[in-house]
Amino acid sequence: MNPIGPAKDADADRQLVTALAGGQAARERSVAQRTRGVVLASLGVLQDQKAGRQRVRALALASILLVLLAVGPLVWWAVDNLIAGEHLGDLTSQFSLWVCILCPALVAAALVAGWLKQKS
Repeated sequence: MNPIGPAKDADADRQLVTALAGGQAARERSVAQRTRGVVLASLGVLQDQKAGRQRVRALALASILLVLLAVGPLVWWAVDNLIAGEHLGDLTSQFSLWVCILCPALVAAALVAGWLKQKS
């Protein structure tokens, strides 16, 4: 005999039989529909976040490529001037070195400023 009592046993048995017979199908269907709605909403949020990450990754890659394409010839020219001039006292060599140092520093400062602005 159950210590809770025979009335509780009978009620639990009746609920079990009703659930197995499909008597609570309407309630289960509504719960399933709400659950499905929540899952679909979560899926939409996850897809939006993934698209945002992919967009940021693509923009970062494009930015790096543009910076390399813009600064690459300048670096090549500076190295060529250093090799051809064979000394740092030449005015064009000094200017090209300053430009090669300042351009990436300015780009890095702009990237950091944009990152901090986006973060705040």
